[in-house]
Amino acid sequence: MQNTTTDIVVLCADQLETAEATRRPIRPITEQFPDCSVETAYEIQMYNVRRRVERGDRVAGHKVGLTSKPMQQMLGVPEPDFGHLFASMYFQSGDVVDYPLIQPKVEAELAFILKADLAGPNITFLDVLEATEFVVPALEIIDSRIADWKIKLVDTVADNASSGCFALGDTYTAPTNVHLGTVGGVFKKNGSVVQTGAGGAVLGHPALSVAWLANKLGSLGTVLRKGSVVLSGAISAAVAVEPGDCVSVSFGKLGRVEVTMK
Repeated sequence: MQNTTTDIVVLCADQLETAEATRRPIRPITEQFPDCSVETAYEIQMYNVRRRVERGDRVAGHKVGLTSKPMQQMLGVPEPDFGHLFASMYFQSGDVVDYPLIQPKVEAELAFILKADLAGPNITFLDVLEATEFVVPALEIIDSRIADWKIKLVDTVADNASSGCFALGDTYTAPTNVHLGTVGGVFKKNGSVVQTGAGGAVLGHPALSVAWLANKLGSLGTVLRKGSVVLSGAISAAVAVEPGDCVSVSFGKLGRVEVTMK
């Protein structure tokens, strides 16, 4: 019997939720359902977002993924994707990250904390800077419930844009006090530099990433809310981590953030 879109949404959402709970990854959705569309993948993501909220978690913001041209080319897509951040995912600088992860990697990013709603369409990067209260160094611990990171766009979108958890630094800077397109970051693992990058690696300017998100959400009938944390995208390649690894990123006068993996 032919699976309906609703059947696929529920089945894949259940698989992904079970994979996270058991830490056992699943076969790629694109192998199970080769005709699954990106629109259906976002429905799968939203199904699990609603379920998580119903169980008492809170949406704290969003993450933007696929913000570099090489990543977009690798997955054959013309634009980024997005996922949801939850309060239960949040760690502070200096914390030990105790979170149910399967095959984690870490990315260095800049986070935006909003002081006003951003309602698309036609949001510009200047609108983003006006609506941003603070920019904060961030580490995003990405993860995949898909076996061996064998992902295509549909897989990562359904899997909440490969979200794991995230950590924010304790230095909060107004966006008017720094040029975010040229600010550089030094990413270390266990004291050794493993990546360097700059804000411009994120769509040319990280505020453009947040503007894309606001406009994308607007096209879906929702608004990027005041108080949201937005992880704007990685300034360099992701780095695989194991228990006991200490990772940090320093953005100079913007501050730094460091966590240890449990």
